[in-house]
Formats: sequence, structure tokens, C-alpha cells
Amino acid sequence: MRKCSVYALAVFAAAAFPAGAARAQFKNGSQPTALTIPRVSQRAQVTQRVGLTDISITYSVPMVGGREIWGTVVPYGKVWRAGANENTTISFTDDVTVEGKPLAAGTYGLHVIPEKDRWTIIFSKNATSWGSFSYDEKEDALRVTAQPHASEFREALNYSFDEVKPDATTAVLRWEKIAVPIHFGVDVKAVVLRSIKNELRNVGGFTWAGYDEAAQWCLDNNYELEQALQWEDTSIQNEERFENWETKSRILSAMGRKDDSEKALAKALEKANAAQLYVYARGIQRQRNPKRAFEIYQMDVKRFPDHWLGHLAAARIASNSGDFPGAVKHMQMAIAGAPDNNKPFLEPLLKRLEAKDDINK
Repeated sequence: MRKCSVYALAVFAAAAFPAGAARAQFKNGSQPTALTIPRVSQRAQVTQRVGLTDISITYSVPMVGGREIWGTVVPYGKVWRAGANENTTISFTDDVTVEGKPLAAGTYGLHVIPEKDRWTIIFSKNATSWGSFSYDEKEDALRVTAQPHASEFREALNYSFDEVKPDATTAVLRWEKIAVPIHFGVDVKAVVLRSIKNELRNVGGFTWAGYDEAAQWCLDNNYELEQALQWEDTSIQNEERFENWETKSRILSAMGRKDDSEKALAKALEKANAAQLYVYARGIQRQRNPKRAFEIYQMDVKRFPDHWLGHLAAARIASNSGDFPGAVKHMQMAIAGAPDNNKPFLEPLLKRLEAKDDINK
């Protein structure tokens, strides 16, 4: 009795989903009901991350197999599953735009209506159907149009993500000699800000570093600077450090609050150790602000006269003033006290000083 029922189901599947349309497990188009076996049209998935947002397309891969595809195997003007077997699905971990139109985060059935010069791309709220046979327009979440264009021959249907940008990407369906691009956009800043807020409610919010990193991201993107300032103040409340006071200084500067920025920087420099002072001064020197750089080198020398970086700062000051014997002396002391992995970078500087070559140039 069971064999009869299985056979009947297989015959029904063959009739309901002909091989030319479904390309399912068996070559005659029928579907197995009792076994899991390889499919003729194998399953595939492709994912692209844009910012923190993952866009994933899951589909089954039909082959051309010598057939005439467009207008025949895939008729023009009719809804098609954009793949084989179950309907193709597309998922977004965050809200996106598709061809400039908004679409909420979630998983959708991906269907298309092909035409020779224009395709309709359909995102259906139903993502669990077999093919497009039970497609219902009432379940549409969004419809957009896309322009097909000629492409190199592809035996197997393929989806790929092209033109990946910081806040956008293009998914391209390619099969036979046609390619169809679909453009997606992501409000990356809004997504990241929401993610940061969630992370700060977890372990990231229990230290000075988490709030400092959050504030730095806002500053780097010139985004939500008031929020950045609040986060930096929280970081400072957790633990006062050179890093968070220096970040606060840059935030205030970006907000146009010059006096407050200078006060915050002064506080940062008070908290700085020898390495932080030297690195900060070197960065300013590279930014073509030598006067300020040498002021901070002098702070390093005054506060850390016996530290190897204090000697290195003193060597730069002496070199700048033309006192090469003094510069050589301080560089020798810097090399003597430096960790072994730093010595190879200092020794060439010593040779330059011995040759009376200003190491600041």
C-alpha cells in the first residue's frame, strides 16, 4: 500500500512540476518522497556583508542543458521563481533599500517577471513555497524593476554580488546570456549606531574602552557628535586616561568648541605616559606642526628624563637646534635603554646624527 502511495505522489509531482520548469530531483521531473538524494538542480547560497548588514540569497541552480531559456523554458510575462525547486529566497539582517525603495529586514521569497527589456523583481512575504506555483500578489512586500543586459554564456544559473561599496552592493542574476542587476543600499551609520548601543548594554559597556571606541566611531564618521561626547564623558567617568581625554578633545574640536577642546587636550597630556607623549608629538610633527610637536617633546623630556623615549625626544630637540653632539649622546642613551625590538629602528637615526643630518627632516 505504501509503495502505491509513494508512486502516486511521484506521478503527481511529475505532472504538477514538469522537468522543463522545475528541474527537480529525478530527470523525469518527479520528486522523491521517502529518500534524501542529490538534486538535479543543486542548492546554493551567496552572502554579502555591507557594513554590518548581511544580504543572503538561497537558490537552486538550474542548467541550460541545450535548451532555449528566455521566452521558452522561462516564459516572458509570467512569474518565475528565479531559480529551481523551492522558490529562491533573499534575507536581510537589517532594513535596506532596493532600487531606492525601502524594504524591512527579514526573509522574502524572490520572484521575477522577465520581459525582453525589463524585469519586475518581486519580494514576497511568503518565503516557504515550492517555486512560484502558489505565488500570490497579495503577499508582495515590494516590487521594483531592473534592466537586463547581455552577458557571457553561463550554463548554470548564478547569483553574485558585484560593485561592493561601503554602503551598497549589486546582486546580479546570470544565466544563459542574460544578466540582471538589482541594487541594494544600507544606512550603515544608523545600523552601526544601533549595534553599538546594544553592545554597550553588554560587556562593552563595563570599561572605559567600549565607550571610547563608540565615541571614536562617531567622530571618524562625523555622525551624532553629541552622542559621541556623552559616551566619551562616560568613558572618562569609568577611568580617566590619556586616550579618552584626547578623543574628547577631538570631538569638541569637531563641534567647534575650540577652548573646551584645548582644555581637554591639556588634561589628556597630563595623563599621558612617555610613549603616549612621544607618539602624539610625532603625529603632530608629521602633520606639519613642528612648533607644537617640539613643545610636547619637551614635556616628555621634563617628565620622563630617564626613559629611553625621553632621551629620544631630547635627541630630536637637539637635532632640530643643530646640537648634533648632544643629539648623538641622547640617541645613544635611547638605544641603550630601548627594548631590543626597537633598537634596529633607532640605530639608523644615530648614524644620521653622527653625520650631522637632522633626523626631523
